Amino acid sequence: MWMAEHFLGTSNETRGGSLDSFTKMKIFLRYAADPGFQTGVAEDIGVSQPAVSYTIKCVAQKIMNKAHIWIRFPQVKLSELQDNEAIQEEKQRWLRRYNFPTAIGAIDCTLIRIKKIHVNRHGNEYICRKQFPALNVQATCNAEEYFTSVSAEWPGSVHDSRIWRNSSVCRVFRTFNNAVLLGDQGYGIEKCLMIPYRNPATPREEAFNNLLKRERVIIERCFGQLKQRFPTLQNIIRLRLLAIPSFIAACFVLHNVAKYLKDEAVLEEENNDNDNDDDNLDEEDNNDPAQEVQRREGQRKRNELTEIMFQNIELTNANETKDNKN
Repeated sequence: MWMAEHFLGTSNETRGGSLDSFTKMKIFLRYAADPGFQTGVAEDIGVSQPAVSYTIKCVAQKIMNKAHIWIRFPQVKLSELQDNEAIQEEKQRWLRRYNFPTAIGAIDCTLIRIKKIHVNRHGNEYICRKQFPALNVQATCNAEEYFTSVSAEWPGSVHDSRIWRNSSVCRVFRTFNNAVLLGDQGYGIEKCLMIPYRNPATPREEAFNNLLKRERVIIERCFGQLKQRFPTLQNIIRLRLLAIPSFIAACFVLHNVAKYLKDEAVLEEENNDNDNDDDNLDEEDNNDPAQEVQRREGQRKRNELTEIMFQNIELTNANETKDNKN
């Protein structure tokens, strides 16, 4: 009931067949939780299928109107980028659970299936590399496994790195001086986006790769939890194409709300379907001077972090040896 009032208001008007806020939210959640058809939802709730379709679209839009409350990055003032308290707190929050220096989150994309009819109407741009129609959805999360951004409007054929470069979160992150996201080989290296060494040649580089891969899996856990909470996202979303991005993003919002309310309905996550494997390599644009600058700065930053991490490992080993002797 609280969720319905928060996003939809408290109207109980039912004249002329109008649905109250609680019923509208019930329809939305029922559809998101059941990978079936709208007709089944209509039969269960006691309304028509067109009413279900219209309600899903309207509720998704209402949820998105308040998305900024539930999915957001730390607020940063341009005059305080180096020592901004919010950024420092995010880095400390990461280090309380993990070990990657200067990290404040992880990033990845996941494929959400859509109806094949959309391909017939809009071409093969929606056919993903796994050869089914989909949207490629990018998201970031923090150390507490809350989603901090989502971009759900890109066709399945669009590469992860292109989505990143055109996203608002990329523009924001490039203003940060000393904070990074953890990504996979689907992205290009930047000073604010760390990815593994493609061919690690030293123990230091191998240690860097092992730590990054071990900690960036948090975003895959978040995707797994999201899709278990809203099973429709694991199957085919049977909505009009223009309504699908807001529906997907609304599910991300409600997932954060559920975590805030300590709804532990999803305790174990099993995300074995890794939509974006390491063989989905970044499509580098070597003819773009700006991208080359970003790449060089990212490689320099990665080398610096690699050295810091290796020094920390050596210090830890030395302390353990000293303790054992004592």
